[in-house]
Amino acid sequence: MSPTNSGLTLVLASTSRYRRELLERLKLPFKIVSPGVDETPHAGEPPAITAGRLALAKAQAGNARFPHSLIIGSDQVAICDGVPLDKPGDYAGAVRQLRHASGKSVSFITAIALVNTASGRTQTNLVSTEVRFRTLSDQEIERYLQAEPSYDCAGSAKAEGLGISLLESIHSSDPTALIGLPLIALCEMLRNENVSVP
Repeated sequence: MSPTNSGLTLVLASTSRYRRELLERLKLPFKIVSPGVDETPHAGEPPAITAGRLALAKAQAGNARFPHSLIIGSDQVAICDGVPLDKPGDYAGAVRQLRHASGKSVSFITAIALVNTASGRTQTNLVSTEVRFRTLSDQEIERYLQAEPSYDCAGSAKAEGLGISLLESIHSSDPTALIGLPLIALCEMLRNENVSVP
């Protein structure tokens, strides 16, 4: 894998296909590494702190393996009525989440970290997205999950797909943050490291 135009190799510390697809939009060569980070929140830890801590831990996990690299770590937490929404994992979990979110706002907090392993410089950012769900009937939830089983995303609705039909509004400074990797913030971080984007 060739390095970026800064001379450093770009590494995505994530196995998420959504983050990989987002990073591919930037047309930069990159490697993928599994960060192997325990993502369990600490007791009493605010969601934003959890997201920031995990994003940084993921970016730092590959330090030893990639000494001349820019390593990207990202993490997202979702909260509705003070209740964290994890990936539902299955149909029953997705139904519960969508019923809980029906007619309510869900806050998605996406953290991103970029570690320059050559210089030791670290950059971090948090992007918040407020998603308002329509009031959903059980029939709408059933039809949606049959058409787009969203068991691997917090909130159980893919805004980049059919899940957009379940929503009333989205408010964010970066539309890609909701999908899992805030590209506006990342581009600024990369430019700070002398990577030309575009």
